[in-house]
Amino acid sequence: MTNTTRREILKYGAAAGLATSIAGLPNFASAAGKLKVGAVYVSPVSEIGWTKQHSLGIEAIKAEFGDKVELTVIENIYLPQDAERIFRELASSGNDLVFGTSFSHGTPMQKVAPRFPNVAFEHCSGIKHLKNLGTFEAKYYEGTYVAGVTAGHVSKSAKIGFVGGFPIPDIVGPANALLRGAQSVNPDITCNVIFLNSWFDPGKEKEATKTLIAQGCDVICSMTDTATGVQVAGENDAWSIGYGGDMSQFGNGKHLTAFTLNWVPIYVKAAKDVAAGTWATSERWQGLSDGIVQMSPYNTNLSAEAVAEAEKARTDIIAGTLHPYAGVLKDQAGTVRVEAGSVLPNGDIRGFNWFVQGMIGNLG
Repeated sequence: MTNTTRREILKYGAAAGLATSIAGLPNFASAAGKLKVGAVYVSPVSEIGWTKQHSLGIEAIKAEFGDKVELTVIENIYLPQDAERIFRELASSGNDLVFGTSFSHGTPMQKVAPRFPNVAFEHCSGIKHLKNLGTFEAKYYEGTYVAGVTAGHVSKSAKIGFVGGFPIPDIVGPANALLRGAQSVNPDITCNVIFLNSWFDPGKEKEATKTLIAQGCDVICSMTDTATGVQVAGENDAWSIGYGGDMSQFGNGKHLTAFTLNWVPIYVKAAKDVAAGTWATSERWQGLSDGIVQMSPYNTNLSAEAVAEAEKARTDIIAGTLHPYAGVLKDQAGTVRVEAGSVLPNGDIRGFNWFVQGMIGNLG
C-alpha cells in the first residue's frame, strides 16, 4: 500500500461485560464481548491539526469503553482507490463501526457500505446518506467569520490571505466567511486565495504563505492539516489564524485566534449508540452553538475593541441574530446572489462553488 501507515492504536483480547444486544437495529451485531471500531485518517496524526482532532475522538472512545473496545486506525489514506480497499478491509474484519474523516472518503464509503449492512459507517464531510452510512460536519464558516473580525482589526494593508487544501465547498465557504468577517470591520479589505490541491504538504504550504505575504497580505489563514501557515506567517511578522486546534505555540506571538473542532461528542455518541443497538443514520451539521466549532483564546495584543467585536459576532451567531452569509451578498463579478433581508440557503452553503466580492483568486 503506497504511502500508507497502518497503526493499530489498541488491540485487546476477548473482554467480557459489553452489552451486545442491538434490538433497535437487528442488522447490527457487535463482536463477541467487545465493540470493534475502525477509523481512517486522511493524513498522519501530528501534534495539532485536522487529523489530530479526529484522533481525540478515537481516544475518547478508548477512554469511555476501556478494555471493552478494540480500535484500529489507518493513517494517511487520501486516494479513493486506497480508501475503498481500506474501508472494505475494516468492514470485513468484523468492525461494528467505521469512521471516514475526509471529503475524499465519500465515494469509497458509499461503495463499501451497502456491501456490509451490519456495519455502521460514519463519514465526516460527507453529503450522501445510506441506511448504514451517516454523516457529520462542522459549520466552519462560523469560526472563520469570527476570526475574520480580528483580522479586520489588525490588517494595515487591507489585504488578508487564505491557504486552502482543495477548492471544495467545505473550504470555499469558510474562505468567503473569513473575508465577510474582516469586511464587517473594514469594507475595503480583500482576500487573496491559494489552493494547494493537497491536505498535507508543508513545503507547498510554506511557499503559498510566502507568496501571499509577498502580495501584501498581513494576515494569513490556512485550512490544511499542518501549522505551517501559522509558523511561516509568524516568522515573517504577519498575523495568522489557526484551524482545527489552538496553533498559538507556532505563531511567534502573531496568532490571532483559531477556529477549533471538537469531534469528541460525535465519536463517543456513535460508539455508544452502536453498542446499545440504537444507532441510526443521520446528518449532523453543527457549529458554535453546539460546541463543535470553538474559538481558541484571542491574542493578548488585540485591542479590547477587537476582542469585544469578535465575541459579539460569536454570540450573535449562536443566538441566530447574525448570519455570515446574510444579504446583500455579491459574487466576484458583483452580481447579487443574496438580497438584503435574506440569507444564503443551507444547501447553497454546503455546495459553495463561487467566491464573494473581494476574494482574489479562482477555483480552477
